[in-house]
Amino acid sequence: MLKIWGRISSINVRKVVWCAQELGLSFQRTEAGGKFGVVQTDEYRQINPNSLVPAIEDGEGAQRVELWESNVIVRYLSARYAPGGLYPNELPARFDAERWMDWQQTTLNRAGSPGFIQLVRTPADKRDAAVLAQSIAATEPLFALLDRHLAKNEYMLGDSFTMADIPLGCEAHRWFGLPPTEYTRPSWPNVERWFGQLRTRSGALGVLDLTLE
Repeated sequence: MLKIWGRISSINVRKVVWCAQELGLSFQRTEAGGKFGVVQTDEYRQINPNSLVPAIEDGEGAQRVELWESNVIVRYLSARYAPGGLYPNELPARFDAERWMDWQQTTLNRAGSPGFIQLVRTPADKRDAAVLAQSIAATEPLFALLDRHLAKNEYMLGDSFTMADIPLGCEAHRWFGLPPTEYTRPSWPNVERWFGQLRTRSGALGVLDLTLE
C-alpha cells in the first residue's frame, strides 16, 4: 500500500492525495507537519531529511520507493500507474506538462504564498499590508497568463486531464479560497471554467472542496 505523510491542510500534500485518488490507489495517510509534528523524528528524516511534507513510501523490498517533493511525487505516481494517461508518453506533451508543473512551484506558488499566509494564517491585527499587496500584484498577472492559456485549452495540455492539472488546480483552489471579505479577485473566466471542471472530478473530492486553513 502507498503511504503518504503530511497534513491535508498543506497544498503540497493535497497534490499527492489528489493524484493518488485520480489513480484509484489505496493509500494510508499519516498526519505530519505543523501541529502534528512527526517530521522532526529520526524515523521521518530517514524518508525526508528536509523535515517537510509530503513524503511517500511505495512498494516493498527492493522495489520500495521513498520520495519527497510534491511535484516529483505526482510525476512518479503518474508515470508508474498511468503511463500514457496522467503521464504523457510523447516527449513534447510530457515536457509541456513538466514545464507547467515547474511554473506552479517556482513562479505561481512563490508569488501567491505570502498573500495566502497573510489572509488565512495570520491574525488580522498582525498582517503586513505591504506583503499582502506585493503578493496580490505578483499573482494576478500570473493567473491572467493562465487564463489566456486556458482560453485555447480545456485542460493544461489540451483536451485531456494530465498530471499538469493537479499542482495548478491546487494552486487555484488556494487563491480562489481566499476570504472574499478581505480580497476581491478579478474575473478569469477560463480559469474559473477549468477549475469548475476539476472540482467535479471524483479524485478531487476531499481536496478541492476543503476550506483553507
